[in-house]
Order: sequence, then structure tokens, then C-alpha cells
Amino acid sequence: MAVIQYAGTGRRKTSVARVRLVPGNGNFTINNKDIEEYFDYETLRTIAREPLTITDTLDKFDVLVNVHGGGFTGQAGAIRHGVARALIESDEELRPTLKKAGHLTRDPRMKERKKYGLKKARKSPQFSKR
Repeated sequence: MAVIQYAGTGRRKTSVARVRLVPGNGNFTINNKDIEEYFDYETLRTIAREPLTITDTLDKFDVLVNVHGGGFTGQAGAIRHGVARALIESDEELRPTLKKAGHLTRDPRMKERKKYGLKKARKSPQFSKR
């Protein structure tokens, strides 16, 4: 007897989140830790739960997340993207709601590469006239 589960992959900056939705009562586990333990800030927890909140499915699924790379803000964004994709896999009718909220679009903003002759991507060395 196989358990029904829906998967989705979310990405933001350099973070990659593999998300699984399993029918349950709303437990949110990230890298084998509870969401309260994993994210220190309430805003990040809100971002991660957003797709479930706007589709009123917060207490219908247990969310199991495996996330790596990037910082905590990027990881929260990647989790949001993955949860939204997994929700569509569970119910195609949620697509317009999630699309309108902008949760299905992969955030393309990445760190710009460092150029030679400069200190960072755009910061140049101090100019000295003499």
C-alpha cells in the first residue's frame, strides 16, 4: 500500500528545495527539524507557508522539505516555490490562485559575477589622482 505524496522542486538564488506533500494535519518539517526550529524569523516561516495559506490547505498536508545551498532567505523562497509546485500536482485547479500570487514564477535574481579589475561585481578600486 503506497502513501499518496506529491513532489515539487523549488529554487531561488543558489538554494534548492525538494518538497513532498503527504496527506496529514499540517506538520512542516525542514531537514528533519520543525519549521519553528529551522527558521528563527517569523517572516521566513510565513513565506514558506504562503502557498498553503492562500489555498486553504494548511491543515490538509504534512510538508517534508529537504533544502540545501544559499542563505536562509533564499531557502525560504525556494521552499515556497517547491510547495506551490507540489500543490499544483495535487490539484490542478489551484493553479490560477498560485499563479496570480506569483508563487509559480522562479525568481531569476542571482548574484552578479565578479569582474576582473574590480573589487566586487561593480565596486571599483579607489581612484587616486596623484
